[in-house]
Amino acid sequence: MTNICLTGAAGRLGSYLREPLAKMADRFISTDIVDDIGKLYEGEEYVKADLENKEAMIELLKGMDMVVHFGAIVDEAPFETLLGPNFIGAYNVWEAAYQNGLRRVVYASSIHAVGMYDNNQFIGTDVPHRPDSFYGLAKCFAEDLGRMYWEKRGLESVHLRIFACAPVNNARSLGAWLSYDDLVQLVTRAVDTPITGFTICYGVSNNDRVGLDNSTASFLGYRPKDNAEIYAEDVLANEPAYDPNDPRHKCFGGAFAGGKLGEGAVASMNIIKNDKDS
Repeated sequence: MTNICLTGAAGRLGSYLREPLAKMADRFISTDIVDDIGKLYEGEEYVKADLENKEAMIELLKGMDMVVHFGAIVDEAPFETLLGPNFIGAYNVWEAAYQNGLRRVVYASSIHAVGMYDNNQFIGTDVPHRPDSFYGLAKCFAEDLGRMYWEKRGLESVHLRIFACAPVNNARSLGAWLSYDDLVQLVTRAVDTPITGFTICYGVSNNDRVGLDNSTASFLGYRPKDNAEIYAEDVLANEPAYDPNDPRHKCFGGAFAGGKLGEGAVASMNIIKNDKDS
């Protein structure tokens, strides 16, 4: 049992994490920039706070043991747009965690930190960064930030390179899918593992077509149970032909890899935005 803060609690993935984190914490604070997050779960407190305000982050994390950092702009955008919430916001969380003596940061990184690798490769957690966007670059920054704070200041961090946590509706997601149940298991293992140091783990389900190797993070005990293959017949029957030379098709980053720097990519992905309570 521990005191946990969740940033980005008003987001789609945050909506699936609030209840399980509240259940496993002695004290649980959820935070975002909205005025009202709606009905609170038993044991949950909500505090409105801006990631770009370091003093607010320091105050927020007082008395906490861990912060699960999911707050960010979750799309490609101009660098100047992402600089505050995604880059400076990450620094503010780590610095506030350090100043308050937290044990660990659990960070929502992304496949887009390595999104330019071809998806016919089998890549581990130790491959060099190959971001596909300014959004992915922010994830690289936070991963390096986490490694530095571990090596220089002893603050643990687990970086979850989330792939595609949304209902399966295209061929890419047959290998990329992270189910909501597996998301909860992944975050839970990142919180309750006794010692993590600096760790990277891919956030992906037990898909037959996955091209990612999580063996270096196996000590976390994350054992995904869901498999996107149950959707393969229906998905492939309606999927247009793929172009092997198109980065949107051949790279792990999909639309982010094939899009222009600074231009939004999420709208083209037809993501079903099914928040937990929607």
